[in-house]
Amino acid sequence: MRRPLPDAWYCVGQASAFAGNVLRAVELNGEQIVLGRDAAGALFALRDRCPHRGMALSRGGFDGAALTCPFHGWRFSTDGRCRDIPTLSEHDAADFSKIAVQRFPVAESAGFVWVNPHLGPPGEPAALPDLDFTPVGSLVVELVVEASFDLTTLSLVDPGHVAFVHDSWWFRPSKALREKRKTFRPVAHGFVMSSHATATASPVYRVLGGTPEVEIEFRLPGVRLERIAAGEKRVANYTFATPLTADRTMLTNALYWNIAGLNLLKPVARPLMRQFLTQDQQVLQHAQAGLDRKPTMVLFGQGDLPSQWYFRLKREALEAARAGRPFENPLETRELRWRS
Repeated sequence: MRRPLPDAWYCVGQASAFAGNVLRAVELNGEQIVLGRDAAGALFALRDRCPHRGMALSRGGFDGAALTCPFHGWRFSTDGRCRDIPTLSEHDAADFSKIAVQRFPVAESAGFVWVNPHLGPPGEPAALPDLDFTPVGSLVVELVVEASFDLTTLSLVDPGHVAFVHDSWWFRPSKALREKRKTFRPVAHGFVMSSHATATASPVYRVLGGTPEVEIEFRLPGVRLERIAAGEKRVANYTFATPLTADRTMLTNALYWNIAGLNLLKPVARPLMRQFLTQDQQVLQHAQAGLDRKPTMVLFGQGDLPSQWYFRLKREALEAARAGRPFENPLETRELRWRS
């Protein structure tokens, strides 16, 4: 339960970063992976290790069809199969046709590349995040948090910390705590805070005009999807948690919109988004230091129920995988109240 789900899709970077004959090395849950696109534009993800002497394949060449290890020139196609060992003599009877590098499932969605590092039999991971509108602009901020995946993911479902961590003037102009009352319902591999009208006083929502409707979904393994609509205007604020190692997690925040005029605000929005994410980073790192001394948490009150739900969902995913049965969401529709 303390480890990230093994059979799940994790965000490893923006899709635009994978182009041409460029290899990119990423770290995912302690695994070193090399990614790229073949000559036809199809993505591939392989273990970043030549089986010969352990050299990182990401440091070698790639011609759109095969990766070349820079140590001894072994060549591997994008399906992981060894295609050539140039140091072999023509009199060498060695058969290298069965030598292969581990291949991982890889996909592209919502402008990002996703990898499933699971090495066991295929299961039923949560669906990839997507968009229900065509954006005319987007903004992405990435930040590494020196904290565990679970602790970082809990910040995506924790409503209580907002009033104390994110108290910037542009996000939360009023410092008064207010009673919140929201309905949560289960969805596939997660739960949704049902659509509701948000406060028009917030500077973040005021630019949309009218009374925006907001729906927030959480789904395994660590995905928060905030969808905002005001008439035909759409904004989506997506946040993804990606485990790098046992104590390092990547937080990716992506903002999309279909309002052309918002493109003018990108130079201002980027530092504000980074400030928001940095606030999470700093408090999570201090909290992780406390959990390192005593790894227990007291989850209390209705505001902490979404955090408890995260662990219930995660436990169900693990038990379903072990039993070889479909995932069954253990949650029920419920109204929660808390102050924030």
